[in-house]
Amino acid sequence: MYMALSREFFDRDPPAVACELLGKVLTRHTRKGVMKGRIVETEAYLGQGDEASHTACGKTRRNASMFGPPGIAYVYTIHARFCFNVVTESAGTGSAVLIRALEPLTGIQQMRERRRRCVARDLTRGPARLCEAFGLNRDWDGWDLTLGKRLWISRGDVLRSGAWAQSSRIGISQDKELPLRFFLTDNRFISGPSRLNRP
Repeated sequence: MYMALSREFFDRDPPAVACELLGKVLTRHTRKGVMKGRIVETEAYLGQGDEASHTACGKTRRNASMFGPPGIAYVYTIHARFCFNVVTESAGTGSAVLIRALEPLTGIQQMRERRRRCVARDLTRGPARLCEAFGLNRDWDGWDLTLGKRLWISRGDVLRSGAWAQSSRIGISQDKELPLRFFLTDNRFISGPSRLNRP
C-alpha cells in the first residue's frame, strides 16, 4: 500500500500543490473494494484576494474546512452535485486545490455502478463525475487525507518533462483569466474545452 502524502506536501502555495498533484493517485477503500484514480487535472484557489475562491468573503459554515489544516478535504455542493478539494497552506489561510479529473485505475466496475455509465472516459472526467464515481459527498468534508485511511492521495508515476500544461480556470466568472488550472497534456481523461487543453 502506498503511503499517503504528508501534511507538509499540502502546506505550500496552492499553484505548486496543484501542479505537483498531477500524476498522484487518489484511493478510496469501500466495502465493495478499492477504487483508485490518477489525478490528471487540478485547479488552484487562492486565499485572500482570489474572487473566485469560496473564501473571498471570509469564513462561513460552508467553507470552514478551507481554513483548516493542510491536507484535509473540502467537499462542497453545487447544483446538487459535489466537488472534491484538498486544503493547502497553513490553517486559517483559506486556500485549496480542486481535483477536476481522474484517470480510472482500479475498481472501475464499482465506478460504473455508481455512475450508471459504461464508457471509462466518462466515469471521472470532471469534478462532479469523479465525486459520483468515488461516492464523495459532504460527509467527507474535513476528512484528513494524510492519515492513509479510507480516502487518501499517494505518490504515483514520475512525470516526464513537458507532460503537463496550464490554462485559465473553467466555469467561473471572477478572476477567470488566472492560469491556475493544471493538466496532463496527453491524457484523454481531462475535462474542459479543447481550446484550453493544448500545451
